[in-house]
Amino acid sequence: MKVGAVIITMGNRPEELRALLDSVAKQDGDPVEVVVVGNGSPVPDVPEGVRTIELPENLGIPGGRNVGIEAFGPAGRDVDILLFLDDDGLLAGHDTAELCRRAFEADPKLGIVSFRIADPDTGVTQRRHVPRLRASDPMRSSRVTTFLGGANAVRTRVFADVGGLPDEFFYAHEETDLAWRALDAGWMIDYRSDMVLYHPTTAPSRHAVYHRMVARNRVWLARRNLPAPLVPVYLGVWLLLTLVRRPSRSALRAWFGGFREGWTTPCGRRRPMKWRTVWRLTRLGRPPVI
Repeated sequence: MKVGAVIITMGNRPEELRALLDSVAKQDGDPVEVVVVGNGSPVPDVPEGVRTIELPENLGIPGGRNVGIEAFGPAGRDVDILLFLDDDGLLAGHDTAELCRRAFEADPKLGIVSFRIADPDTGVTQRRHVPRLRASDPMRSSRVTTFLGGANAVRTRVFADVGGLPDEFFYAHEETDLAWRALDAGWMIDYRSDMVLYHPTTAPSRHAVYHRMVARNRVWLARRNLPAPLVPVYLGVWLLLTLVRRPSRSALRAWFGGFREGWTTPCGRRRPMKWRTVWRLTRLGRPPVI
């Protein structure tokens, strides 16, 4: 199976980007073709053979990655698998691409693989980086209902079936939107602890727009994908969870502003999932109400 990789960058981490590209070049098996997308910024110097695209404006994470997908032909059809890697990450092993090939070849219904993210110094995997509710053991691989945006592999037929990432989300929850659409189309998602991306431990709230985007996109996610009776349940649960976590006053203000924005602005095409997909999500341990 032919493997490609999409990396988006703001051009502000040239050393980390070069290290990542070196780790991709060292993968076993056939070479991985790489496209680096400068998301509203110039692309730093890259090794020969790495393709680059420089966008005149920042399209956000999903928008930038969608440009990278199309660089491999419509819906990425020039390759069978696309890796999506954060530009400050590093593939821990030389066998990640080969493990992806084996996984997708062995399971025709496998659509997405989520890698394990580990701190390069401590080896610790943050709980939030294990895409399931029972996240206490990051070394346990399993079927899951979503995936990590900066450390994953996608069978390109998934994009042909359900489309790309939601451009309008810009940042936050775009992976779950794609995951739900993929599951609704019959694809499966695996979390694999043996496929590791080293990435420094960070907090998502370091982004200035975090609280607003998380709340707005959570509403959009529900409006776009859930059967109507589940929309208020899902959003009500997340409202309660947010209050229980007792964010700061400024964070809560931003969150409620985003929540309101999610109801009053267009969210894109509504395609509610089938009730059998709701049941599948429930059987996988994460019913779409949390």
